Formats: sequence, structure tokens, C-alpha cells
Amino acid sequence: MMRHTTTPHQPLPHGPHDGAPPARRSAAALAETLAKSRETTLFVVLLLIVGGTALARPQFLNLQNLRDVLLNVSIVALLTAGMTIVILMRHIDLSVGSTVGISAYAVGSVYVAFPHMPVIVALLAGCAIGFVAGGINALLVAAGRVPSLVATLSTLYIFRGADYAWVHGGQINATSLPDAFSGLATGTVLGVPVLALIALVLLAGLSVYLKQFRPGREYYAIGSNPEAARLAGINVERRVATGFLISGTIAGLAGALWLARFGTVDASTAKGIELQVVAAAVVGSVAITGGVGTILGATLGALVLAVISIALVVLHVSPFWEQAIQGALIVAAIAADTLLARSVAKRMMRKRDHG
Repeated sequence: MMRHTTTPHQPLPHGPHDGAPPARRSAAALAETLAKSRETTLFVVLLLIVGGTALARPQFLNLQNLRDVLLNVSIVALLTAGMTIVILMRHIDLSVGSTVGISAYAVGSVYVAFPHMPVIVALLAGCAIGFVAGGINALLVAAGRVPSLVATLSTLYIFRGADYAWVHGGQINATSLPDAFSGLATGTVLGVPVLALIALVLLAGLSVYLKQFRPGREYYAIGSNPEAARLAGINVERRVATGFLISGTIAGLAGALWLARFGTVDASTAKGIELQVVAAAVVGSVAITGGVGTILGATLGALVLAVISIALVVLHVSPFWEQAIQGALIVAAIAADTLLARSVAKRMMRKRDHG
């Protein structure tokens, strides 16, 4: 049996970066660290934003601002979590804003007709409306094979148009809602808003679902390589349909919570929020190309955008800058994903060459 041996002048390489200049090794090590701890990086960015704003305006760190951040980010974070599941499979759901709007008005209308309806029934009604909306998207994308961008852009306008036709210039006011329902936004448990606690429980449940259960892991497999997932025995169409149903149901629940948060809703409720949700997901390191992302990262992305929004108000900066900053963050996140993907690909090629 022949053995491969090396001489002192021909040592085996110990890694893909051996022999590279120190600066290049340091850059590669930094890229690898960021790739493995994107949530940590987002958390550091969040702390820098909070710290910088607090230094400029000490009044930024007060209980009212903290409460506003928690309430505002709770609804967006829920929508971002649903969007994350869809994006993981290389799809997108642009109809979430319209689903929130029609769900909020529907739940409010039911309360006008039945003022003593239990809160849990109202929340379930919102989920049911969202489930139907998600089912329409699921049929178009999974069964009809319509590209999700086209399908959900269409349903965005269809749902919003139906909302306008139904509302017909009217609105639901906070006075029409029972105190028990409004208490979802005004009530607290140990100082934490009830609405934020509801969101936290659901976000934790979705995170466990994606990480620990086979259906959750299948979303990643489909996003990484749909054909390979199909060959592995995954029912891609069923999983895609399930993803849109989850996204729609979450949007319906978010509509009911929106009603509790703001009290007054009309046909323009949550208009344009889908762009904020997509921005939060991308900033939260959910790869738009699919297969990469976590609920924690998406939630941190939503939190970063919410803190930036309030920080601009405290710093008396024009609100027009908020959209510019969101756009810059999206570009930065996509650029970072691209650079990291290239770095990983180069390392894999080097390992194969040295193998």
C-alpha cells in the first residue's frame, strides 16, 4: 500500500487562508464571524443607534418612548416573521398591508354589531380573515404557478380595493371598541404592554417551529435549492402554500392588534406597511434569494427600523430621511450578503483545491 508523505519543504496547508497576507486573513476572519453572528451585529448596531441618540438627546431614553417602540415594533415584527417564512422559500408576500387593513376594519365592524364579543373571538376572527387572504395567495402561487411577486401585488390591490368598496368613506372609532379589547394596547404586565407580550410569545413559537420541527427546516431546504428539496421528497407546493397561509393568518391577527393599538381604522389603514416589512426582513439578514434567515434576525431588523423612526423624531430630523435611511440599510444588507456569499464560495473552492 502506497502512502502519501510530505517533506519538510512541502507542508500540508492547514487552512484556506494559510500563506495569505495578515490583512487578508483578518478580513476573511471578520467576514466569517459576521456570517455566523449576524444577529449579534444587528444588536450592536441597535445599541449604537440608541446610545448615539441618547447622547444627543437625553430625553430619548424615557419610558414613553420605550413603550411606543415596543407597541409599534410588535405589529411590524409579527408581519416580518410571516414574511420571513415566505422569503425563505424565494417568494414574497406584498399583500400583507392590505390584509391588515381589511382585517382591522372587519373586526371593528363586528364589534360595532356585537359590542360584548369576547376578545379572543375578535382575535380569531382576524386570523380567519387573514387565513382566507393567505389561501388566495397560496392558490395563485402554489397551485396556479403564478410568480409570487405578481400574485401578491395583484391581491394587494384587490384586497385594498375591496376594503375601499366596503368602507365607502366610513371608519371605526375607538369609542366603538370595548375597554377589554383596547386594553391589549393600554394594559401592561410587569410594565410590559400586553400587545408586546402576545407578539413575543408568537415570535418565540415561530422561531422554535423553524429551528426544531421538520416542516420548519423544509422552508430552508426549498429556499436553498427547490429542485434538490423536491428530489429529497419534500412536497414543495404544499410547503409553499402553508407558508402563504401562515403569512396571511399572521397579517389577519396583526390587523386585529392594529385596531386595538390605534382604535380608529379606515380604508387606508396600514397602507404601504408591506415595504416596511420587507425592509425589516432584509435588514434582519433574511436573504431575498431564500434559504437564509431567522425570526430573531427579522425581529431585530424591525426593532432597528422602529428605533431609527423614533430617533429621527427626537432629533427633529425630517421624516423624509426615514425612507432614505431604510433604503440605504437595505442596500447595505444586500451588499453584505453578496460579499459574504462570495467569501464563503471562495473558501469552499480553496478547501476543495487543497483537499
